[in-house]
Amino acid sequence: MSLKTIKIIAKVFGLVLLCNLSFAQEALRSKQFNLESGIAIQGYDPVAYFSENKAVKGNKQFSAVVGGVTYLFASSSNLDLFLKNYIKYEPQYGGWCAYAMGANGEKVAIDPETFKIANGRLYLFYHSWTNNTLIKWNDNENTLRIKADNNWQTIYQ
Repeated sequence: MSLKTIKIIAKVFGLVLLCNLSFAQEALRSKQFNLESGIAIQGYDPVAYFSENKAVKGNKQFSAVVGGVTYLFASSSNLDLFLKNYIKYEPQYGGWCAYAMGANGEKVAIDPETFKIANGRLYLFYHSWTNNTLIKWNDNENTLRIKADNNWQTIYQ
C-alpha cells in the first residue's frame, strides 16, 4: 500500500469519525435540551434577549438549526448574529430553569419571559403566579450558578 493510499484512508477515517461525533452531539443536544417539537425557548428569539433586553417571539420564516436544535428569530439580522456566534446566544443549561439546575440538578420547564443576562450569558427561569425562581436565583446567584454549571456538566455528557 502506498503512502498516498494510506493518507487517503486516514482522511476518510477522520471524516467518518467527525461525522459520528457530530451525530452523537446532535443526539445528545436533542435529548438533553429543553425543546418543544425540536424548537428551543418555546420559539422565542435568543438574540433579542441581548439586543432588546426582552423576550420576543421568533418567526418560523427566520430559523436556524444548530446541532439538532431549532431556534426561531424575530428578524433576519438576529438570525445572522446568531449564526456568527451561536454559543454566545444559546441559553445556559440547555434552556432549562437555571434555579432548578442549581438548587437540585433538575430539568424544570421555564417561562421564556422570565430571564436574566449575566456575564454575557442567558439564564431562563420557571415562573408561575406562586413561584418566581428568578427571585430565588438572585438571592444566592453565585452559589447556584456554580452548582448549576456542575450539575449541567453531569447531565450533559
